[in-house]
Amino acid sequence: MPLESCFAAIYNEGMARGWESKAVEAQIEEANVKSPGETISAEERQARLKKKDLLLSRRRIQEQLKRSPNERYSELLERTLAGLDAEIAALN
Repeated sequence: MPLESCFAAIYNEGMARGWESKAVEAQIEEANVKSPGETISAEERQARLKKKDLLLSRRRIQEQLKRSPNERYSELLERTLAGLDAEIAALN
């Protein structure tokens, strides 16, 4: 084994897991949470993921809006928030 590979293995040993593995872990947990008799279609799964993404985006925009000192940027964030709310309402 080359010396560089040994150093890479030692260096990466203590590193935190990346977001990819965390996302996979979350998907596995989500699949285990549903009841055994419950099956959802691909469209329903896609709609749930889209809603989750929209809610996360909405939360991020709200946080940016709280911290924004610029009035024009705040107006843009308000319009973005309204658009996200409309998309979330359409999914419900």
